Amino acid sequence: MIVEKIGKKKLPLEGTLLHMRCCAHNLNLIVKDGLDVMKSAIVNIRESVAYWTATGKRIEKFEEMAKFKKVKITRKLILDCKTRWNSTFEMLEIALPYRAVFERAKQTDKQYEYLPTDKEWEFAADVVDKLKLFYEITTLFLGTKYVTANIYFPKICEIKMKMRQWGTSTNPIIKNMAEEMTTKFDKYWTDIQGLMGMSTLLDPRYKRHMLTACFAMLHGIEPASYECIELVDDIVARLHALLEEYEVEENEYQPCEELISSKTPAIMNVFNDIVTKQSPAAARLQGEIEKYLSDALVPYTEKFNVLDWWKVAGTRYPTLRKVARDVFSIPVTTVASESAFSTSGRILSEHRSRLTPDVLEAFDVLPRLA
Repeated sequence: MIVEKIGKKKLPLEGTLLHMRCCAHNLNLIVKDGLDVMKSAIVNIRESVAYWTATGKRIEKFEEMAKFKKVKITRKLILDCKTRWNSTFEMLEIALPYRAVFERAKQTDKQYEYLPTDKEWEFAADVVDKLKLFYEITTLFLGTKYVTANIYFPKICEIKMKMRQWGTSTNPIIKNMAEEMTTKFDKYWTDIQGLMGMSTLLDPRYKRHMLTACFAMLHGIEPASYECIELVDDIVARLHALLEEYEVEENEYQPCEELISSKTPAIMNVFNDIVTKQSPAAARLQGEIEKYLSDALVPYTEKFNVLDWWKVAGTRYPTLRKVARDVFSIPVTTVASESAFSTSGRILSEHRSRLTPDVLEAFDVLPRLA
């Protein structure tokens, strides 16, 4: 719709980079399909949690039994929301350490009839172990105080590799879960967007090396295979095509008067100016990409500010720097923005509906400034 109204020629690479799926929503759909397969296997744990969180007296009794069994209550039991997989993960993760307390509860409370079997506890532990990766990646993608575009591709490929491993499980439920999740994954992420491949390429810690590893993990092929090399070359070619559309304006290639020493011969200034103007743009930009890719990788650190790097070191690649600035500004999920627009709906309720516009704005803005 947007492409038709604006026109392909007015969009970068004719609009091929316009569509970007929300990673958080995709992950939610993938895991939800997997959990639907094994929902019957965790029903007793869900019912157990529901029973012992139903009233204040039961919660108090559960805590007393935990003291008797010398189990420290570090996190309170929570009942999941069936439509939110991450709440199911949290429910299982919190309940698992209290297995001995639930077993004690069965001995002391005749009305409690939902004690999970040993196999169900073992299965729940297996599910938590597998879904932990999804939970951590979802949390990472939801971050708003750091760039997320450059971490997207490696994390998605890591998920695909894990699901491939789960598909070989001897547990039929886990195997079936992996198959359902893989089907949904392939539906949304078989063709990884070139834009996110470019963002991996533009991370000075990764460049071609991480992109090669990602394609190898994603497709289950050897890093040195022709197919893998071709996929990486395609991303580099698309980056070059995008770079031509970002060509640095001519005045950015003019000699900076502040940097020219008074001792520099005037003829050299004229010479440099002529060379810059006559250098074909395509060759200049190609050289910029090759220089960036051939330069040594920045040592890997988790707390790395890629924007600061491009702000300082990126001055050596003036056009590529502009591309990096725009690519890294793209969030990989729309959850944060959707949450911002839905905040007022949570503040104004049936029991608190007479707030003035100024007070409502204060409730909305102040937590973001904290």
